[in-house]
Amino acid sequence: MSTTATETISQDTASGSGITIRDPRTGDILWTVPEAGPGAVDHAVEVARSATAEWAATAPAERGAALRSAARALDAAAQELAGLNASETGRPVEEALAGIAAGVSTLEQYAELGPVHRGHSLRGNRLASDYTVAEPRGVAVLLTPWNDPVAVACGLIGAALVTGNTVIHKPSERCPRLGEALGEVLAPAFPPGVFLTVNGGAEVGAQLSQADVDVLAHVGSSASGARIARAGALTGAHAIRENGGNDPLLVDSDVDPAWAAGQAAIGAFSNSGQICTAVERIYVHKAIAEEFCAALQAEAAQRNSNGSVAPLVDLRMRDEVHAQVADALEQGARAVEGGTLPDGPGSFYPATVLLDCTDGMQVMTEETFGPVAPVQVVDTFDDGLRLACSGRYGLAATVLSGNIAHIQQAVAALPVGTVKVNEVFGGAPGGAAQPRGDSGHGFGYGPELLDEFSQVKVVHIAAPPAMTPRKDQP
Repeated sequence: MSTTATETISQDTASGSGITIRDPRTGDILWTVPEAGPGAVDHAVEVARSATAEWAATAPAERGAALRSAARALDAAAQELAGLNASETGRPVEEALAGIAAGVSTLEQYAELGPVHRGHSLRGNRLASDYTVAEPRGVAVLLTPWNDPVAVACGLIGAALVTGNTVIHKPSERCPRLGEALGEVLAPAFPPGVFLTVNGGAEVGAQLSQADVDVLAHVGSSASGARIARAGALTGAHAIRENGGNDPLLVDSDVDPAWAAGQAAIGAFSNSGQICTAVERIYVHKAIAEEFCAALQAEAAQRNSNGSVAPLVDLRMRDEVHAQVADALEQGARAVEGGTLPDGPGSFYPATVLLDCTDGMQVMTEETFGPVAPVQVVDTFDDGLRLACSGRYGLAATVLSGNIAHIQQAVAALPVGTVKVNEVFGGAPGGAAQPRGDSGHGFGYGPELLDEFSQVKVVHIAAPPAMTPRKDQP
């Protein structure tokens, strides 16, 4: 973070509090990180506001060059940041490094896209010029999550800065030391006041959301996103939200059940299920259900036996996950693998497969955010699609099918921002999507995110009329 922001937060610590982080693997206290008090938050907004005019006037190519410098610094600090990520969130170092590499690529991508982010030429009178100009919105507050903290943050940071906004970044309170270190790595690439980091929990996030800022960008829970959207509606800040999901996986009758189970396991158990677009509920056709469920049980058992399921971020998250599993079991679901709290320290939770699930269970209606694969058997593809289309979320969905008619039907019907066919994770570089319902609003990532951080000015230039000669002129 910049020197100004660092000094302000340290001076105001007495009016703030500390964030204590425990090791997700052992439960031991790692450290306590100071939380910004109200004065530090207000000052950060003032500093960022004071830097807006000069940064907005900086040539886009220069802003892109600064972003490339930040990407190089991030790459050089990858090992240190990956270690902090593993310590605070429990994510394996190899996966943390992959997230940082994605962050580097994202900064580099926006360094290239920013200078060619252009307006549009409009058709009007042939003697007039009509066009649009993209301008920065001003001060952008970025509220980012802990589950992929560097990659997600870099997407918002890159798009906001290269379009000429100044940034106040509040990382998740579940990884404050990592967020602080990320700020210290990136900030020197930019002029003072352009990129600031403020640590804190819900109170700090609420104060930033209600401050005199121009953009509120949030990746996190739907409940927090709804509060941020309401705050933005009152202050006039533009809100960009990628929030919770309850993403369905629809398995058709004509696919290989073992392959489909492998896809389901990847979607439900990767990063211990702590991915926004994780598979959260599964609808499998009765024709292959028995083989599919047996294969999915084997996938979960293998992960549990070889210790490849990392701990959840903390005990609070584990309690929330297990509460949903317990609710399902009470309502008649069967846990054929996992489903119990393990002995020992830390916040581990096993890969869990729940069968005989019904559409009224919390694991089928709410975001679980843990390594849980709840399965409901359906009689027809249409039945599964109807259930997959239900609910208040609209982030993403996956369809496994070789039937092009079923695929086209699903693509047309699913009320989500992203539909994935025959691959639970993947997609071309630069992809962007618009979440729907309680999953958020606005484009996330890709070239379209530059538009979210910009406001458009329409320009019309007409030729003045010819001057009437004065009487004293020949």
